[in-house]
Amino acid sequence: MRQRNEEAVDLNSFRGLASTILLGVIGPEVFIVQPGFVQGLVQHVGFDEQGAGYTASVEMFGIAATTVALTFLARRLDWRKILTISLLLMFAANAACAYVDDLQTFAILRVLAGFGAGGLISLSFTAIGLTRNPDRNFGWLIMWVLIYGALGLLAMPSAFNLIGMRGVLWFFALFPLIGLAVVRYMPRSGETVIHVSADAVELSAALKSSALLSMFVYFLAQGVVWAYLFLIGVNGGLNEQQVANGLTISQFAGVAGAFAAVLLAQRTHYAIALTVGIVGGAIVLYPLVGHFGAVLYALTVSVYNFAWNYVQPVILGAMAKFDRRGHVVVYAVAAQMCGLAAGPGLAALVIGDRSLTSVISLGIGLFFLSLALILPPVLAQAQRRQGVAVT
Repeated sequence: MRQRNEEAVDLNSFRGLASTILLGVIGPEVFIVQPGFVQGLVQHVGFDEQGAGYTASVEMFGIAATTVALTFLARRLDWRKILTISLLLMFAANAACAYVDDLQTFAILRVLAGFGAGGLISLSFTAIGLTRNPDRNFGWLIMWVLIYGALGLLAMPSAFNLIGMRGVLWFFALFPLIGLAVVRYMPRSGETVIHVSADAVELSAALKSSALLSMFVYFLAQGVVWAYLFLIGVNGGLNEQQVANGLTISQFAGVAGAFAAVLLAQRTHYAIALTVGIVGGAIVLYPLVGHFGAVLYALTVSVYNFAWNYVQPVILGAMAKFDRRGHVVVYAVAAQMCGLAAGPGLAALVIGDRSLTSVISLGIGLFFLSLALILPPVLAQAQRRQGVAVT
């Protein structure tokens, strides 16, 4: 009976992988449409720009807190119970937010929603990292998250007009309930499904630390820029629908970036892929300084989103190769969530003018720092893998 049960939750099967991806899409249901959500808080709830940014940030801190906790506790807890509790918590917190317009109370509820989202994100991303082909599977996961995000951003302006922020929050409450149907297809523990990649090597503690710090800094940069992309567009002279259209197009560009990572998995040297993706995603932000047209905005955020979502599965796949026990990729997911959590709040601290130039400059600088941190472990992994192959 035990063997049949383990076969039923094989993460490398279609059912196991599809269930993991669905939970991975539900987890970031608000974050992936965060620019529209932040704009909705400003325009339809009445929060100011900094208040909306801090609200987005505290939700991400809730996600990060759960992710960090599960980094150390997931091996001792039942994954299915964690996932069930997380889904129900997301339902309850989002439903309660629909009836609150006080900033402090709303922020507390967003933290609770973040706790639930963190459980889904942590376990789904960790599960993907333990599959037979993490590079490809991370690409599939991120691609479906982006398809959801593209449709969500396209619909949000119309949704705000038709059903208001309350209706949008009720969608965020009900969507997680779908995940309850697939929890049974997830394993009860990651220890039963771990798959060590043939390319995995044991790096030094210093190189692992550099890799994890790079993960944090890269997603800190993403958090800085992503939460304010809608406001950057509005402050650049565009109307809300023009910004929503540009961000929707960019989401489909992100889908293409993630799909490119799927197609090129294990065919491109990590150092080359990460250098091109990170540098390209950073320098393309310069046109968003000052005023710009709708076409330039759409093109800029599309290239940015393509680069981001090409890099994301690549860097996560690389993390799975830095040790032979699957621990680094688990810590990397926590570092990712911590960076995304800190980003909006850090951006709110540095806002200096209506053009949001300081936010863009900060994001670019952090991207380049992340590249400097990730290259040493990536190059060391490639060198040691070749050494093992020779011997």
